[in-house]
Amino acid sequence: METPPHRAACNPDFFLFDKDRKLVYRGQMDDSRPGDDRPLTGLDLRSALNAVLAGEKVNSNQKPSIGCNIKWKPGNEPDYF
Repeated sequence: METPPHRAACNPDFFLFDKDRKLVYRGQMDDSRPGDDRPLTGLDLRSALNAVLAGEKVNSNQKPSIGCNIKWKPGNEPDYF
């Protein structure tokens, strides 16, 4: 089953909502990954934030976060599991 667009699936998973509480960004912070040589810039999330603050449309080309899946205690799983 695919995770709904407004629910976290891994850590970190970033969500950005506009002033109308509409989800406009869900994705990675930037292209850096643990163990690679890419600097931590926050470029993807920062670009989305800047667009929202400027009243502009957020780029629809959003890369998903990559990280550890979220572990749930038995009985506490969300309804999409």
